[in-house]
Amino acid sequence: MIKLVGLKNCDTCRKAKKWLEAEGFTYAFHDVRGDGLSAEDVSGWAAKLGWEALLNHRGTTWRGLSEEQKADVDEAKAIALIVESPALMKRPVFVSGNEVILGFKQDQMDALHALK
Repeated sequence: MIKLVGLKNCDTCRKAKKWLEAEGFTYAFHDVRGDGLSAEDVSGWAAKLGWEALLNHRGTTWRGLSEEQKADVDEAKAIALIVESPALMKRPVFVSGNEVILGFKQDQMDALHALK
């Protein structure tokens, strides 16, 4: 079973859901806004992916942060920001056992197929 973590209104997450269904994957969707995120999950993903990869600096949520919130971001601060504002996380995140995959392009699709 794959856990797909993202936003229900995110176009990329919707494409990922459709692709998983079409490819015959069994998955559970976790909406970060509705279901929230735990610091434990985010720090685990950051340990595997790198917190820099997990933090979305390009979205409107990041642009809406104060300069103080954006300043001196390290791993602990990034994790706290993502837990507080889950839309700051790049998405989708796929979790299967100990495997964590970030994003939805061909490389990620190939990695998901390798999990099957």
